Amino acid sequence: MICRPLNALLAAIALAALTACSSPSVITLNDGRQIQTLDEPEYEEDEGFYEFEQLDGNPGRVNKDQVRTIEEL
Repeated sequence: MICRPLNALLAAIALAALTACSSPSVITLNDGRQIQTLDEPEYEEDEGFYEFEQLDGNPGRVNKDQVRTIEEL
């Protein structure tokens, strides 16, 4: 009997943790184009690219030299 409320509480905590990790962002490129992302882009210093998850769930990359700004939505 106590398991059902406990399971619901744990599921709610897990969902909140996943939601907190997601930071939708918009990347503005030097040519004015904008890319919306599902998460905050991560900079890969060794390769010189920002990596992110696109709105369709596919991974994306853009060269840091093409990026004007990155803003959280």
